[in-house]
Amino acid sequence: MIGPSGPGVPGIVRHGAVGPLPRTTGRQIVVLADTGEDTPVDWARVGLHSVADSRDFADGDVPPEAMQDAEATVFSALGIAVVTAEPGQLGLLQTAEAAGRPVLSVSPELVHHVLPGAPPEAGGYTAGYRDGVADLAARLLAPPAPRAPAAAARFEDTAQATWGVQAVRADASARTGRGIRVAVLDTGFDAAHPDFAGRTIAARSFVAGEDAQDGHGHGTHCIGTACGPRTPSTGPRYGVAHEAEIYAGKVLGTDGSGTDAGILAGINWAVTSRCPVISMSLGADVAQAHPPYSAAGRRALQQGSLIIAAAGNNADRRSGNPGFVGAPANSVEIMAVGALDQALEMAYFSARSLPARGGQVDVAAPGWEVYSAWPMPTRYNTISGTSMATPHVAGLAALWAEATGRRGLELWATLLQESERLLQPSVDAGSGLAVAPQ
Repeated sequence: MIGPSGPGVPGIVRHGAVGPLPRTTGRQIVVLADTGEDTPVDWARVGLHSVADSRDFADGDVPPEAMQDAEATVFSALGIAVVTAEPGQLGLLQTAEAAGRPVLSVSPELVHHVLPGAPPEAGGYTAGYRDGVADLAARLLAPPAPRAPAAAARFEDTAQATWGVQAVRADASARTGRGIRVAVLDTGFDAAHPDFAGRTIAARSFVAGEDAQDGHGHGTHCIGTACGPRTPSTGPRYGVAHEAEIYAGKVLGTDGSGTDAGILAGINWAVTSRCPVISMSLGADVAQAHPPYSAAGRRALQQGSLIIAAAGNNADRRSGNPGFVGAPANSVEIMAVGALDQALEMAYFSARSLPARGGQVDVAAPGWEVYSAWPMPTRYNTISGTSMATPHVAGLAALWAEATGRRGLELWATLLQESERLLQPSVDAGSGLAVAPQ
């Protein structure tokens, strides 16, 4: 999901008490108003002549090279454009008479990151997360502690299913996700992974110079959790919606970072491809909601697509720091997911709700020591984060979409209504533990 809250994180600058300022690209994200009809923007009138429109590409799939070359890239399904413009041009663009369509907001394009929860051999770590990694390694290598008879119930991986699959009751559900398209927008997918042979998979890259193959690991892990097989050839079941159709959008590069343009391109592709579920374990460690994602989330919901995003890992509850939900999960129109451990308590890094509207955690799911797929030859890996909780919920959304036929806001409401209430405060766990239909 996001860059950690500690110092020394590439692309993140600490900024007083309100959180860090994220790295920007110099381009601007323009949110166009809903006019009730498909009113075009007269880009030439504001001096922008090279325009790439998603409607000109199959399935709304705008190649990253086209985005690089264009002065304006329009994601028509979202009503959002990425532009390279001078301040004077931006001023003209915000004048409805000049552009032909009102502009709701203009925001700097941000750089986003995966959650730094990958294992040491995968690389891509940030200095600020080393303590957390060391803590995780110590827990993984330490012998299991004896369970006291009076201790609270604690889930464990078994030969049949991971603790997360058990906790969300996916292993007991009759639903499989069949016929439901799940888009996971992340670092791509290892198409050669043997556990996914014969599955329906659509893969696209929205990162310039890189194909859809996962060179990082994070994306394959998230896809495994959301849509992994029911009976892997080795090891336990680790996937929730094992018959869902996989849409793997590479919006973050091998280095684990990507821009608004690539992420919005992936959302536009997923919405145009009629994916009811869009999973995003990524973001920027900022407390303020980013206007483009509010618009993207709202317009996706209107077209039957629910965006589910990781709340963030900038907390350290061990030292009394609850953190805050970062962008894009802190947009009102995007579902934010917190992370639970095997005792269904909040993981120490899982961000807490902000008091501002939209900054709340909506639901929680397993996010500690999660076993799932990893690019070959490693094949499997166990990592932690709200990034790992998010695809659990995405898989569950696919099961509920199959079971009920609901989409958009109705699907969102169903996930929250059917969640299992926990003893954790709602500011941490939202409606509680997301669970599968039975």
